[in-house]
Amino acid sequence: MNTSKKATSALISVFHKDGLEPIVKKFNELGITIYSTGGTEKFIKDLGIDVVAVEDVTSYPSILGGRVKTLHPKVFGGILNRQDNENDVAQLKEFNIPQLDIVIVDLYPFEKTVASGASEQDIIEKIDIGGISLIRAAAKNYKDVICVSSMEDYADFLEVISSENGITTIEDRKRFAAKAFNVSSHYDTAIFNYFNQNHEEAVLKISETNGKVLRYGENPHQKGFFFGDFDAMFSKLHGKELSYNNLLDVDAAVNLINEFKKDAPTFAILKHNNACGLAIRETLHQAYVDALAGDPVSAFGGVLISNKEIDVATAEEIHKLFCEVVIAPSYADDALAILKGKKNRIILIQKDIELRETSVRTCLNGILVQDKDNITDALSDFSNATTTSPSENELEDLIFASKLCKHTKSNTIVLAKNKQLCASGTGQTSRVDALNQAIHKAQSFNFDLKGAVMASDAFFPFPDCVEIASNAGVSSIIQPGGSIKDQLSVDYCNENGVSMVMTGTRHFKH
Repeated sequence: MNTSKKATSALISVFHKDGLEPIVKKFNELGITIYSTGGTEKFIKDLGIDVVAVEDVTSYPSILGGRVKTLHPKVFGGILNRQDNENDVAQLKEFNIPQLDIVIVDLYPFEKTVASGASEQDIIEKIDIGGISLIRAAAKNYKDVICVSSMEDYADFLEVISSENGITTIEDRKRFAAKAFNVSSHYDTAIFNYFNQNHEEAVLKISETNGKVLRYGENPHQKGFFFGDFDAMFSKLHGKELSYNNLLDVDAAVNLINEFKKDAPTFAILKHNNACGLAIRETLHQAYVDALAGDPVSAFGGVLISNKEIDVATAEEIHKLFCEVVIAPSYADDALAILKGKKNRIILIQKDIELRETSVRTCLNGILVQDKDNITDALSDFSNATTTSPSENELEDLIFASKLCKHTKSNTIVLAKNKQLCASGTGQTSRVDALNQAIHKAQSFNFDLKGAVMASDAFFPFPDCVEIASNAGVSSIIQPGGSIKDQLSVDYCNENGVSMVMTGTRHFKH
């Protein structure tokens, strides 16, 4: 059976008209009858091309301020009829319904209207009714109709009809139908999520139309994909394609540096989603040098991120290190030239956009969703638990350490001094193990922990951690508190001149 079809008619009704002109002119060249309405009809007429008004077919005008234009049996009958069904063909003749072989329809820009901060009434008016119905109808009847549902597909469609003089294959029509249902399902998801912003319905709907196949997943034997608009968040200036693991590290780096957005020059170095170096200094160059000193071994192959423009002096230091990714809000021209000296080094400019407010992950045979941990411990959250209070410098270090602790895998302990990460114990099953790991690491890189501070992501069930930390030189501690045995740790601190503040907020990260 021949499944190729030569088009003789088309319905066009679009919001976005960029790129439409060459299609309309091709239709005119091929002798395809064009039906249209409203602004699209005027657009076609202005090109000097004949067009049949939909109102002339339906004998009904556009009503209710344009809310009802194409919702009519003579339109949908022309789309949904089965041309291999004798009864359908007979009814077309009986009711004088024109066959529609091509449907070019897009949708009102609902998501852009929401993002613009428009009023609720304006947003509601951008919920498309006729367009979404036409798209679904044409895509459903792909055996006889080809549906073009987005201006992004205009060039592809024009190539299809131009190459075969208006003839389409069943493969063409089914491919465009898949595109159409992608558009319609994404649109409905966006509308639902707008109405369910407060999550009154315990329903999860996610739709990402931008997808990218990665070289592989976490390991070479795993397939990997990224769904999202990476280009909306970053400008990629140089380097190889980002891998699955690169993207995870970049995500961790961005979330961490956002805590220091308004601080003095801050530099962080991350490996396997955890910071192995972090420092705040008067110059970015010194911030990088001191961040690297936190763990120059782990920094190899890491992801580097800054909250300020990278200058030449900093770039020269970075260039000495093998690193996978460098991220900054901007780069001096000469600095960028230096960093491009390694052909595979990925160089990104981070744009100032809002991150998602929820996190999603698979779990068992379902999905876990939660609000992001958007609480950052501040001085106003501190409750002095001990008779000794932290000094001004210690308070600054406690905030610094707490921000970092929040973005480190649990169980974690962070040791910091003079706004520099000395070491952290990450992802340990025991808080004591995390502390011992941090102390050993700090000492192996010659850090003097006398006067350092300690941050813990959760409370201390026993006083063993504060004792070990005090013996290592730690003078001030920040922790959420909440253990029924908090007083044991407080008593030890009081007896040994160590200050402790509690925040009341736990920062587990798994």
